[in-house]
Amino acid sequence: MKTVGALLAWLQASFSEHHWSDSRREATELLSSFLDISPGDLFFQLEKPLTEQEWESASQWLKRRLQGEPLAYISGSVDFYDCKITVNSHVLIPRQETEILVDRIVEELATEDLSNRTLWDLCTGSGCIGIALKKRFPALTVYLSDISAEALAVTAKNAEENRVHVELKQGNLLEPFKGLKTHYLVCNPPYISMEEYKQLDSSVLDFEPKLALVGGVHGDEFYQKLAAQLPHYLFPHGKVWLEIGFQQGERVRQLFNDPFWVKKEIENDWAGHQRFFFLETE
Repeated sequence: MKTVGALLAWLQASFSEHHWSDSRREATELLSSFLDISPGDLFFQLEKPLTEQEWESASQWLKRRLQGEPLAYISGSVDFYDCKITVNSHVLIPRQETEILVDRIVEELATEDLSNRTLWDLCTGSGCIGIALKKRFPALTVYLSDISAEALAVTAKNAEENRVHVELKQGNLLEPFKGLKTHYLVCNPPYISMEEYKQLDSSVLDFEPKLALVGGVHGDEFYQKLAAQLPHYLFPHGKVWLEIGFQQGERVRQLFNDPFWVKKEIENDWAGHQRFFFLETE
């Protein structure tokens, strides 16, 4: 009989045959994602029978995974800050580290009156940041923007599936917001240099969108633009939260040298790497 346990054993053996370093973990993650259950619950269902179609579908998942495709693209979604986020090859897979950024924003916004307040999420991609914040703070008016129409289609789907109302704008960085101002702005822009891009792991290089990864030759192109333009788009006491590359902290701090900024902070991720940059206006 073809059972969950038999499929798990076969998946693990297949990963081992292809010399994957942790075949048991890979098999467990793939099968629990395939069955849409937690890895812990998986082991309570080892005797559950599977149909031929289920076995064949899992085999197709395995084939794609062995080719290096990230599991999130195979399954089509990830969990992010109490949201289920759909992903495909047009958007980056949300990273756990970005939840630190959302958590920091939540801490700050929780102390403020958000009625008649707006937040812009630039380079939104899947929309994970802005949607998570709108879900946490329904009174906040949230705009999500991206240069990619394909990415915004994913954003729209995620907003609908997470039952939040957000406004979508297409365009490069601040272009869609000409003549407007906001109270809060968050941006996780492309920040990898061309040289760094060439050295990325194949699971990123071969599958995730280059448009959402490379920030110019040196990786800081978007921060340069934001430093020059942001003062024209923020209300007094505006707040900005940026994700940055792990070696970009001091460079980004230097770019935002205008006295307009009364607060500039660099914060680390869980690994101790510089990963976030926070700003506040006078």
